[in-house]
Amino acid sequence: MLRVTGAVAMSAVLALGAGACSGGDDGKGGGGDGGITIGFMGDLTGENSGLVIPPYQGAQLAVEQYNATNPKTKITLKKYDSQGKPEQATTLIQGAVKNDKITALIGPAFSGESQSVGPILDEAKIPSITPSATNVTLAEKSWKYWHRAVADDAVQGTGAGGFIADQVKAKKVFTVHDNQDYGKGLADSIANVVKPKGAQVQTDAVDDKASDYSSTVNKIKQFNPEIVYFGGYYSVAGKLFKQLREAGYTGKMMSGDGSLAAGLVEGAGQKNAQGALLSCGCVIDAEGKVSAKSKKFAEDYKAKFGSPVAIYSSEGYDAATALIEAIKAGKTKSEDINAFLKTVDFEGVGKRIKFDDKGELASQDIYVYQVKDNTIPLLGKSTEAKPA
Repeated sequence: MLRVTGAVAMSAVLALGAGACSGGDDGKGGGGDGGITIGFMGDLTGENSGLVIPPYQGAQLAVEQYNATNPKTKITLKKYDSQGKPEQATTLIQGAVKNDKITALIGPAFSGESQSVGPILDEAKIPSITPSATNVTLAEKSWKYWHRAVADDAVQGTGAGGFIADQVKAKKVFTVHDNQDYGKGLADSIANVVKPKGAQVQTDAVDDKASDYSSTVNKIKQFNPEIVYFGGYYSVAGKLFKQLREAGYTGKMMSGDGSLAAGLVEGAGQKNAQGALLSCGCVIDAEGKVSAKSKKFAEDYKAKFGSPVAIYSSEGYDAATALIEAIKAGKTKSEDINAFLKTVDFEGVGKRIKFDDKGELASQDIYVYQVKDNTIPLLGKSTEAKPA
């Protein structure tokens, strides 16, 4: 179960230490002593870092556990803080490839930066596994070195839309998005699923830089839907949900993986956030509902970082593990690791890790979470979960 207190969010930031900017090393391995360097790229200090610190820590834990076995080839995990900005990510990846000689990359964490970095990695023949970039088009670029350890937005939209129609049984749905590729794509997917199931849908866009969403709130109140689904990140979702509740809206509120973080509850306020639903292709399973393996990972993660598992922490761990499996098999060159990833197949701490010929994850499960007090417990798979 994900604790969402401010103290937990701060502990995650502090765990990164002073090396959170590009160039910091973790994993206690040596790239210069017969070992190799694997990069991790994402927003480690920006406004949405709550979505990226957990997968970084998951990857760090996997590398440290591997290095502790005293293997022949140790790993240095080198972090690159893009702050989620495509232009910053582009500059960082060029240095990572040319100067740091990374063998592989975990990330980038977000879809926008992945669009910019993907061609560079493909040209350099550096394999990558993103734990969290979910834009559908990433798999349509014909990149040969790209993979992701999470289902894409279309799969999430299908799962979340099915949950709204079949489990919530909503007949009126209002979708809101931040007019960005990720948020709009997710909101559109929800609408495309619930409409054929008989639901009326209205939609609106909000400015992610604005603070007053009264125009959208008024439209929602006038439509009076059973549920509002927001596509975007928690920095906006928190403000929107807060204003909805303060305006008297009493229906259900839901968002996607971009809002499954401490910042949602902090932004909305604990009282306003109660009952909010979140969909995600990620597994956050401190109680072992999914598997004993996920529970053991949660225990190890908490022992290491002093905070519970959070969004994408298991995906970060599994992405690192896929690369580690290649290295354990004697594949230490980038192209050999990439070839190995075409055959990798194992049960991760979150889900089965197996990639198709486009680099997409074979597992297509979507999970639903619901805010309760200071926690966001896992309700279950979208096809089975029952909202409180």
